[in-house]
Amino acid sequence: MTTYAIIGAGAIGSALAERFTAAQIPAIIANSRGPASLSSVTDRFGASVKAVELKDALQADVVILAVPYDSIADIVTQVSDWGGQIVVDASNAIDFPAFKPRDLGGRLSTEIVSELVPGAKVVKAFNTLPAAVLAADPDKGTGSRVLFLSGNHSDANRQVAELISSLGFAPVDLGTLAASGPIQQFGRPLVALNLLKD
Repeated sequence: MTTYAIIGAGAIGSALAERFTAAQIPAIIANSRGPASLSSVTDRFGASVKAVELKDALQADVVILAVPYDSIADIVTQVSDWGGQIVVDASNAIDFPAFKPRDLGGRLSTEIVSELVPGAKVVKAFNTLPAAVLAADPDKGTGSRVLFLSGNHSDANRQVAELISSLGFAPVDLGTLAASGPIQQFGRPLVALNLLKD
Protein backbone atom coordinates (compact mmCIF):
# COMPACT_ATOMS: atom_id res chain seq x y z
CA MET A 1 0.00 0.00 0.00
CA THR A 2 1.28 3.46 -0.90
CA THR A 3 2.14 5.60 2.11
CA TYR A 4 1.34 9.32 2.16
CA ALA A 5 2.87 12.02 4.32
CA ILE A 6 1.76 15.61 4.73
CA ILE A 7 4.59 17.88 5.88
CA GLY A 8 3.13 20.94 7.56
CA ALA A 9 -0.05 21.49 9.54
CA GLY A 10 -0.86 25.05 8.55
CA ALA A 11 -3.78 26.04 6.36
CA ILE A 12 -2.87 23.85 3.38
CA GLY A 13 -1.64 20.89 5.44
CA SER A 14 -4.80 20.92 7.55
CA ALA A 15 -6.96 21.19 4.43
CA LEU A 16 -5.24 18.15 2.97
CA ALA A 17 -5.66 16.24 6.23
CA GLU A 18 -9.37 16.99 6.04
CA ARG A 19 -9.64 15.65 2.50
CA PHE A 20 -7.60 12.51 3.30
CA THR A 21 -9.91 11.86 6.26
CA ALA A 22 -13.06 12.38 4.22
CA ALA A 23 -11.77 10.00 1.55
CA GLN A 24 -10.73 7.46 4.21
CA ILE A 25 -7.17 7.40 2.91
CA PRO A 26 -4.63 6.86 5.73
CA ALA A 27 -1.90 9.50 5.97
CA ILE A 28 0.76 10.63 8.37
CA ILE A 29 1.47 14.26 9.19
CA ALA A 30 4.56 15.92 10.62
CA ASN A 31 6.17 19.26 11.25
CA SER A 32 9.45 20.53 12.62
CA ARG A 33 8.08 20.80 16.19
CA GLY A 34 7.22 17.14 16.72
CA PRO A 35 4.06 15.01 17.03
CA ALA A 36 2.92 16.53 20.35
CA SER A 37 2.43 19.89 18.63
CA LEU A 38 -0.02 18.30 16.20
CA SER A 39 -2.62 17.20 18.75
CA SER A 40 -5.15 19.76 17.47
CA VAL A 41 -4.94 18.14 14.04
CA THR A 42 -4.94 14.52 15.15
CA ASP A 43 -7.72 15.11 17.69
CA ARG A 44 -9.84 16.55 14.89
CA PHE A 45 -9.24 13.83 12.32
CA GLY A 46 -8.86 10.76 14.50
CA ALA A 47 -6.89 7.69 13.51
CA SER A 48 -6.94 8.36 9.75
CA VAL A 49 -4.25 11.05 10.04
CA LYS A 50 -1.48 10.07 12.45
CA ALA A 51 1.22 12.45 13.72
CA VAL A 52 4.79 11.17 13.46
CA GLU A 53 8.33 12.48 13.71
CA LEU A 54 9.47 14.46 10.69
CA LYS A 55 12.27 12.00 9.88
CA ASP A 56 9.70 9.20 9.65
CA ALA A 57 7.29 11.20 7.50
CA LEU A 58 10.06 11.97 5.03
CA GLN A 59 10.34 8.22 4.31
CA ALA A 60 6.81 7.93 2.89
CA ASP A 61 6.26 6.88 -0.72
CA VAL A 62 4.56 10.21 -1.46
CA VAL A 63 5.66 13.26 0.55
CA ILE A 64 3.50 16.37 0.22
CA LEU A 65 5.34 19.59 1.11
CA ALA A 66 2.61 21.83 2.55
CA VAL A 67 4.96 24.30 4.21
CA PRO A 68 6.06 27.85 3.37
CA TYR A 69 8.47 27.92 0.45
CA ASP A 70 11.30 29.29 2.61
CA SER A 71 11.03 26.32 4.99
CA ILE A 72 11.49 23.63 2.37
CA ALA A 73 15.29 23.60 2.23
CA ASP A 74 15.69 23.03 5.97
CA ILE A 75 13.15 20.20 5.91
CA VAL A 76 14.17 18.22 2.86
CA THR A 77 17.93 18.33 3.44
CA GLN A 78 17.37 15.82 6.22
CA VAL A 79 17.19 13.23 3.42
CA SER A 80 20.34 12.77 1.33
CA ASP A 81 18.90 10.54 -1.40
CA TRP A 82 15.21 10.34 -2.13
CA GLY A 83 15.54 7.10 -4.11
CA GLY A 84 12.61 7.60 -6.45
CA GLN A 85 10.11 8.81 -3.85
CA ILE A 86 7.46 11.21 -5.08
CA VAL A 87 7.66 14.70 -3.62
CA VAL A 88 4.61 16.89 -4.15
CA ASP A 89 5.40 20.59 -4.06
CA ALA A 90 2.30 22.35 -2.76
CA SER A 91 4.16 25.55 -1.93
CA ASN A 92 4.10 28.97 -3.57
CA ALA A 93 7.11 31.28 -3.67
CA ILE A 94 5.54 34.46 -2.32
CA ASP A 95 7.25 37.74 -1.49
CA PHE A 96 5.74 38.93 1.80
CA PRO A 97 4.29 41.33 2.81
CA ALA A 98 3.74 42.50 -0.78
CA PHE A 99 2.07 39.14 -1.57
CA LYS A 100 3.68 39.04 -5.00
CA PRO A 101 5.60 36.29 -6.78
CA ARG A 102 9.15 35.95 -5.47
CA ASP A 103 11.89 37.02 -7.87
CA LEU A 104 13.73 33.77 -8.55
CA GLY A 105 15.79 35.05 -11.45
CA GLY A 106 13.46 33.64 -14.05
CA ARG A 107 13.44 30.15 -12.54
CA LEU A 108 10.38 28.19 -11.43
CA SER A 109 10.11 27.61 -7.69
CA THR A 110 9.46 23.92 -8.29
CA GLU A 111 12.67 23.61 -10.31
CA ILE A 112 14.52 24.90 -7.26
CA VAL A 113 12.64 22.47 -5.01
CA SER A 114 13.59 19.64 -7.38
CA GLU A 115 17.28 20.42 -6.88
CA LEU A 116 16.80 20.17 -3.11
CA VAL A 117 15.45 16.59 -3.32
CA PRO A 118 17.98 14.60 -5.37
CA GLY A 119 16.57 11.34 -6.64
CA ALA A 120 12.94 12.36 -6.07
CA LYS A 121 10.22 12.63 -8.68
CA VAL A 122 8.74 16.07 -8.07
CA VAL A 123 5.14 16.93 -8.90
CA LYS A 124 3.61 20.38 -8.53
CA ALA A 125 0.07 20.09 -7.12
CA PHE A 126 -2.31 21.41 -4.46
CA ASN A 127 -0.89 24.93 -4.87
CA THR A 128 -3.59 26.67 -6.90
CA LEU A 129 -6.62 26.55 -4.60
CA PRO A 130 -7.00 28.64 -1.42
CA ALA A 131 -6.94 26.48 1.72
CA ALA A 132 -10.64 26.95 2.51
CA VAL A 133 -11.60 25.82 -1.00
CA LEU A 134 -9.16 22.90 -0.88
CA ALA A 135 -10.63 21.73 2.44
CA ALA A 136 -14.23 21.85 1.22
CA ASP A 137 -16.04 18.91 -0.34
CA PRO A 138 -14.82 18.81 -3.98
CA ASP A 139 -18.03 17.13 -5.20
CA LYS A 140 -20.36 19.97 -6.12
CA GLY A 141 -23.13 17.80 -7.57
CA THR A 142 -22.71 19.24 -11.05
CA GLY A 143 -19.04 18.26 -11.16
CA SER A 144 -15.84 17.88 -9.15
CA ARG A 145 -13.46 20.69 -8.28
CA VAL A 146 -10.40 20.74 -10.56
CA LEU A 147 -6.85 20.33 -9.25
CA PHE A 148 -3.92 20.98 -11.56
CA LEU A 149 -0.66 19.06 -11.49
CA SER A 150 2.57 18.99 -13.44
CA GLY A 151 5.92 17.27 -13.32
CA ASN A 152 8.74 15.86 -15.41
CA HIS A 153 8.04 12.19 -14.64
CA SER A 154 4.88 10.87 -16.29
CA ASP A 155 4.62 7.91 -13.89
CA ALA A 156 4.73 10.22 -10.87
CA ASN A 157 2.20 12.56 -12.49
CA ARG A 158 -0.09 9.60 -13.04
CA GLN A 159 0.23 8.43 -9.42
CA VAL A 160 -0.48 11.91 -8.05
CA ALA A 161 -3.41 12.27 -10.46
CA GLU A 162 -4.81 9.01 -9.08
CA LEU A 163 -4.44 10.36 -5.53
CA ILE A 164 -6.18 13.61 -6.49
CA SER A 165 -9.01 11.59 -8.01
CA SER A 166 -9.24 9.40 -4.89
CA LEU A 167 -9.55 12.57 -2.79
CA GLY A 168 -12.61 13.47 -4.87
CA PHE A 169 -11.10 16.10 -7.17
CA ALA A 170 -10.81 16.14 -10.95
CA PRO A 171 -7.10 16.03 -11.83
CA VAL A 172 -5.81 17.96 -14.84
CA ASP A 173 -2.26 17.05 -15.83
CA LEU A 174 -0.55 20.06 -17.42
CA GLY A 175 2.54 18.10 -18.48
CA THR A 176 6.10 19.09 -17.64
CA LEU A 177 7.14 21.78 -15.19
CA ALA A 178 8.43 23.92 -18.05
CA ALA A 179 5.12 23.64 -19.89
CA SER A 180 3.02 24.41 -16.82
CA GLY A 181 5.23 27.10 -15.29
CA PRO A 182 3.70 30.04 -17.13
CA ILE A 183 0.22 29.15 -15.86
CA GLN A 184 0.48 27.11 -12.62
CA GLN A 185 3.10 28.92 -10.54
CA PHE A 186 2.05 31.64 -8.07
CA GLY A 187 0.88 34.82 -9.77
CA ARG A 188 -0.09 32.94 -12.93
CA PRO A 189 -3.59 32.44 -14.43
CA LEU A 190 -4.50 29.13 -12.77
CA VAL A 191 -3.81 30.20 -9.18
CA ALA A 192 -7.09 30.66 -7.25
CA LEU A 193 -9.07 29.58 -10.31
CA ASN A 194 -11.96 27.46 -9.01
CA LEU A 195 -13.23 25.24 -11.81
CA LEU A 196 -15.55 22.24 -11.94
CA LYS A 197 -15.27 19.26 -14.28
CA ASP A 198 -18.05 16.73 -14.84
